[in-house]
Amino acid sequence: MTASPTPHRPRWRSLVLLALLLTPLLWPLQYVSERYYSESLAEQNRQTLDLYVANLLGTLHRYEVLPPILADLHPLRNLLADSGNTGLQAEANRVLAEVRRDTGADVIYLMNPAGLTLSSSNWDQPDSFVGRNFTFRPYFREALAGKQGRFFGLGTTSRKRGYFFASPVRDGQQIIGILVVKVDLDDAETLWGKTPEQLMVTDANGVVIISSRSDWRFHATRPLDNAERAAIVANQPYPTQAPPPLMLDDQAWLTQSRELSQTGLTASILAPRQLIDRQVTTTVAIGGATLLALLLLLGLMMQRRRHYLDRIALDARARRELEMRVLERTQDLEALNSRLKDEVLEREQAQQELVRAQDELVQASKLSALGTMSASISHELNQPLAAIRSYADNAGVLLDHNRLDDARGNLRQISELTGRMASIIAHLRAFARRDRHAPESVALQPALDDALALLAKRRRAMDVELIRDLPDAPLWVQAGETRLRQVLGNLLANALDALAEKPHPRRIWLSAECGADGVELYLRDNGPGFSEDALRHAREPFFTTKTSAQGLGLGLAICDSLMRALGGELLLANHPDGGALLTLRLRNAAPGVIPQPPEDLSA
Repeated sequence: MTASPTPHRPRWRSLVLLALLLTPLLWPLQYVSERYYSESLAEQNRQTLDLYVANLLGTLHRYEVLPPILADLHPLRNLLADSGNTGLQAEANRVLAEVRRDTGADVIYLMNPAGLTLSSSNWDQPDSFVGRNFTFRPYFREALAGKQGRFFGLGTTSRKRGYFFASPVRDGQQIIGILVVKVDLDDAETLWGKTPEQLMVTDANGVVIISSRSDWRFHATRPLDNAERAAIVANQPYPTQAPPPLMLDDQAWLTQSRELSQTGLTASILAPRQLIDRQVTTTVAIGGATLLALLLLLGLMMQRRRHYLDRIALDARARRELEMRVLERTQDLEALNSRLKDEVLEREQAQQELVRAQDELVQASKLSALGTMSASISHELNQPLAAIRSYADNAGVLLDHNRLDDARGNLRQISELTGRMASIIAHLRAFARRDRHAPESVALQPALDDALALLAKRRRAMDVELIRDLPDAPLWVQAGETRLRQVLGNLLANALDALAEKPHPRRIWLSAECGADGVELYLRDNGPGFSEDALRHAREPFFTTKTSAQGLGLGLAICDSLMRALGGELLLANHPDGGALLTLRLRNAAPGVIPQPPEDLSA
């Protein structure tokens, strides 16, 4: 009988080919996400810029109407009519100072047609404008021509930035004076705040006058022609007569601008392109991760299909073999039909062989399970076996010295350790079956004392100092007696292993904290600590930094599984002062009965 051909199974190379075919889909994803985030950022910046422009225009318009209104005040007109009268000048100074306090303007001052300042709201300040001549300012010339004067500039006296509104004071058709209101623009920068986007307001010359970055201020955003340079020298609007160029990388910034009508100013918001690049990169990374997850899922499905087909082929082969054997036995039985005894004997033998075959299948299954458990059992029983060997050696020495009571104590310890080994084996068998024992209330300190007693001789031999900071009252946690002692014993044994190659002093710290969420037990040593590779793979089975003779790399993997089975958590880290720091998080439990503690072997 010929075997049927094995069905074709997909291989991993098919996944690689599929991944190569799907990878170009990330480019359209990058394009779409970049366009989406660019439009979203542009809309957000547009709204922010509109809000800022509206606020700035509102501030300027509030002061724009102030000079024509103040031009009709009688104290100011009286002073213009009699500029040498000191009493009229004092009255005008007082009126302008009161108006400045009420309106919040920076400075308000009155000039005669010759440009000489007769009265000012800062008349009593060291930087008073009284007596100063501002005929070189454009706003004076525009107001003297009968227009509404506007100008941004740096004060030649105060050295403060400001926007100037100037209005002529008329007596009929004759201009008898110029009234100027200066608006402080420093608040326009403080309103911006700390954001990745940057603010920039430029004047008609393209020079930055307001910016959220002080290093951009008074820099030219475009080349200046000779006429603009001459006007800057004549009008002195900036602290320098040759504004340096603002060197910005157009590829690094996304710029949106709005012109402020009638002011000659332009407000711009600059957003770093990194804001878009970072989001696009994240989106592409998520897309790639999703694609990878789908490929892995497909690979797992293919692997399961392969195992399923293998199992079907194995069952078919077993059925064929069984059919052949049955056919052979049937032929033998037909040939020996005349001899009933032999026929019965052959039938019994066939049944016995069938039972043995079944037993062999069961035994093979058991051996497979035992093979899976053997590595874990060998690791978990390593420490108790070492302790039993030590107690047995000590018992022999004690018997030689006729110290029978001490020898009996060692034998009792050996009996307790063998009982614990039996409990560990039973627990590991239950763990291999994914059995979940119901947690019970366990006192943390006795379990910790038991684990310390198990390793007391080794700790004394290594001269390791134990520093305990545990509360006197029992800390009750949800755990199992055997599983909790198993975890504590493994972690303490690992700490001693880490200190084996370290020179003196060798120390282990034990401390605990009890909170509303549970109990946290901290175990720290001053050994070499975890490497980066160990922190990534320490919870994986068979990962170890020791030699094969020292361990199998199952301790932390088993501890982590036991902690998760108990509803707790095992955290691995390095202490800032050096050494490893292990944290056990356990849930709180109701107080129970503390078992009789074992003989203290930690002294």
